[in-house]
Amino acid sequence: MSDPLIVKICGIRTPALLDAAIDAGADIVGFMHFERSPRHVDLETLQQLISAARGRVETCVVLVNPDNSSVMEIAALSPDWIQLHGPETPHRVEAIRDEAGIAIMKAIGISTAEDVAHVADFADIADRILLDAKAPKGADRTGGHGIPFDWSLLKALDPNLPFMLSGGLTPETVGEAIRAVRPMAVDVSSGVETAPGVKDAALIRAFIAKARAAHG
Repeated sequence: MSDPLIVKICGIRTPALLDAAIDAGADIVGFMHFERSPRHVDLETLQQLISAARGRVETCVVLVNPDNSSVMEIAALSPDWIQLHGPETPHRVEAIRDEAGIAIMKAIGISTAEDVAHVADFADIADRILLDAKAPKGADRTGGHGIPFDWSLLKALDPNLPFMLSGGLTPETVGEAIRAVRPMAVDVSSGVETAPGVKDAALIRAFIAKARAAHG
C-alpha cells in the first residue's frame, strides 16, 4: 500500500476559496506573499486565512528570496510551512529554517538535467522538495507560468528522494503526471484558474478528484 498522495492548492486568496479547497479534500493550501504575483495576499489577509484554516488543513506561505524581517513576519503567523520559491542557496534555506522554526518547502525550477543534479544540494536541508517548471527567460516572477517541464528529466533523480511535483498541472494532465513520475505530492495554482489569480471551485474539485484517482 503506497502512502496517500498529498495535494496542495496554491494561490488561495479568499475565505470562500479556502473553504472550497478544504471541502474538495486538499491537504495543504498555499498563500502567495510576493507583490509581483497576481495571487499576492498582504499580511493582514494572510493572518485571517491562516487562522481560518487552522485545525482544518495545513497552511503554506510562499516567499521569494525573503529578507530576515519578512521571514520573521511570516513565522509570527505560525503557518505549517514556508515555501521558498526564489534563488535561495542551500545555506540560505538552512538559515531561514533555523531562524523561523517552521518546516521549509524548497521549490526548485527544472528545465535541464543540470537543474535536476542540483536537487540533491537541498535534499538534507529542506523538509520537502517541490519541483516546478523553471520560469521562462525574461519573466518577472518565478514559477512555471502554467507550463509543464519535461518529466522524463526526473529519471535521473535519486529514486529514494520523495518530492512534490508542480508546473503546468491541470485537471486534464495531473493523472498522467502522477502515473509518469510517482510524486509524493502534487501542487497546482494557475491550472485551477479561469484568469490569473482567479481560482475556480469546480476546477479545484476536478483536480483533486483526478489526482486521487490516478494515485489509487
